[in-house]
Amino acid sequence: MPRPAPDRAALRARIPGWGVDLDPAHRPSGTVETIDEAAAGRGMPPRQADDPGRERSIEHAFLTPVYGTAQPLHGLSGRIRRLAYARFSEGRAAHWLLLIAGDRVEAVGAHVRSLATARPDNPITETGILSEARRHPIRSRFGRGRVDQRHTWLDPLLVAGPWVLAGWVVIRIVGRALGRR
Repeated sequence: MPRPAPDRAALRARIPGWGVDLDPAHRPSGTVETIDEAAAGRGMPPRQADDPGRERSIEHAFLTPVYGTAQPLHGLSGRIRRLAYARFSEGRAAHWLLLIAGDRVEAVGAHVRSLATARPDNPITETGILSEARRHPIRSRFGRGRVDQRHTWLDPLLVAGPWVLAGWVVIRIVGRALGRR
C-alpha cells in the first residue's frame, strides 16, 4: 500500500526552500506571467481532415489535431514503414526495427540516386575519416572510455562495403555486356 504524501507544511518545515515558487508573487517570472482566461477553456484545436494515406499508431483512434508530412512515404522504404504502422504496436521491437529498415532502404536508394548526379556522394570525406587521422588520432582513440571502440572494426565494412559491392556489380554487368559483342 502506498504511503500517503506528506502535507505541504511538513515538507516546507523539513526541506529548506521547498515550495518557494508555489506563490506566484514570489516567483522570479511572476511579473511576466499572465493568465488568459479566454484561452483556458478553448480545448483542442479543430481536427485536420483525416488522410487515409497518413500513418498513425494502431494504439490511437485518431491522429493528433495538427500534423504534417515533411516528406511523404514513397517506394520500397515507404511500404516497409507502412507495414510497421499497420501491423505492429509502438511498444513492440518489430515496429521500430521495421522503421529502421525503412530508413536503411531509403539511405541505399539515396546513394544509388546520387550516382546519377554530377556530384555523387563521397564516403571518404563525408564520414569524417580523414579528420580522424589528422586531429590527434592516438589521444582521441585511447584512454577516453569511448563507447564506439567496440564496433570500430565494423565501420569500414558499413561505409565502404556498399560501395565495393556496387562497384563489383557494375564491373560484372559491364563485363557481361562487353563479352556478348
